[in-house]
Amino acid sequence: MNRFATITLSMLLGATCASAAVTNDHVGSVVAAQQADTAGYRKFRFGGYGEILGQFKDYGINRLNGTPSGNERVHRNSISIPRFVLALDYKFSPKWVLGAEIEFEAGGVGTEYEIENSENGEYETEMEKGGEVALEQFHITYLGLPAVNVRVGHLILPLGLVNAHHEPINFFGAQRPQSETAFLPSTWHETGIELFGSFGKGKATFDYQAMVVAGLNANGFERDSWIAAGKQGFFETDNFTSPAYVGRIDWRGIKGLRTGVSFYYCANAAANSDKPHTYSDIKVPVAIGTWDAQYSCRWLTARANLVYGYVGNAKALSAANKLLSNNSPYSRLTPIAKNALSYGAELGVKVKSLVQVKFPDIVPFARYDYYNPQQRGCPGQTMDARFQVSQWQAGINWYALPNLVVKADYTTRQIGTSKVFGKGNYNSENEWEIGVAYIGWFFRK
Repeated sequence: MNRFATITLSMLLGATCASAAVTNDHVGSVVAAQQADTAGYRKFRFGGYGEILGQFKDYGINRLNGTPSGNERVHRNSISIPRFVLALDYKFSPKWVLGAEIEFEAGGVGTEYEIENSENGEYETEMEKGGEVALEQFHITYLGLPAVNVRVGHLILPLGLVNAHHEPINFFGAQRPQSETAFLPSTWHETGIELFGSFGKGKATFDYQAMVVAGLNANGFERDSWIAAGKQGFFETDNFTSPAYVGRIDWRGIKGLRTGVSFYYCANAAANSDKPHTYSDIKVPVAIGTWDAQYSCRWLTARANLVYGYVGNAKALSAANKLLSNNSPYSRLTPIAKNALSYGAELGVKVKSLVQVKFPDIVPFARYDYYNPQQRGCPGQTMDARFQVSQWQAGINWYALPNLVVKADYTTRQIGTSKVFGKGNYNSENEWEIGVAYIGWFFRK
């Protein structure tokens, strides 16, 4: 507990002194930004964002089933389109706004064979082509008073740094930071209702969001990614027996700085299972808390984030999930941890602002992440040290246009350790990445 408190305090102080922010992240209030944004078109706008990614790796496909020392030393490369998103907004009136996003992930859908590396290389037929088409957002917003506004529909959960700022020019690396995506859904979107607004002035300026949405389904909780696969969406309707309560509050009292906390609570994810009798004797509460910060000034941008989560009755849940049907869409890999932990920080330097001559808009950066979906188990559970990852990343972002960025970076992971520097207990994993990403509105009327 002392170590956890020390980490939290160090990150808070580091983010306050150092900084953090994104190229297009507004520093005004939520409502002011919403009103300014909707003032940019009269009735309708259409746009979106997308990413292209190439990876060059020196490790195998399955750390746990590789060798006793971790992943095999295998050189392999991959290329993909992680996501292509189409977005639109329509004004019924100045106060009533419809918003929607459709995401094509990893190339869309179709029928394919898939090799399940976590299940000894078994072949499975999937009704997908490496990815999915998902309705990421669909909501109607009523802009009322600055302090009280309402949004209902399919919403992004503002839990952590990545979900709240998930667009590809809002993070430096070619991929989203793994300190959150390792065990949280990304992008996390659920159906429900939200209240949001801003209040205060000067150094007492705050934004808030409060939501009631569909809760997680404990059928999907598993060893490798903790609760991430518990996000509902396999069926036409989501179970709402035990809803989730989500909240976020941000402070913007210093120019260029935004720091905030968020939380998630579902009283019983077992009640949202596909078949009600699966967990007849088990209650599975889920609680997640996060802190993150962003700051931007003329010379640099920086971010920091921390996530800590809890699953109740993890040992009994592990025993139940191990017995799920082989035909179910869930992995059945156990044990499921009681606690998961991650934290990370990154710093980028705006070279163009430091030199006195004409220069490309480039931002070299460095990032550190620690994450472990098996941070702590219940008595009698054995956690696998190979999920404990300490990761460094360094690279460069070239902003060819304000909304178009070319990224290149190098990542090294030390496995089985929480040390910031030094070698882990298993084979390290190293990779080079190059990516291209954009975001923008193509049409306004």
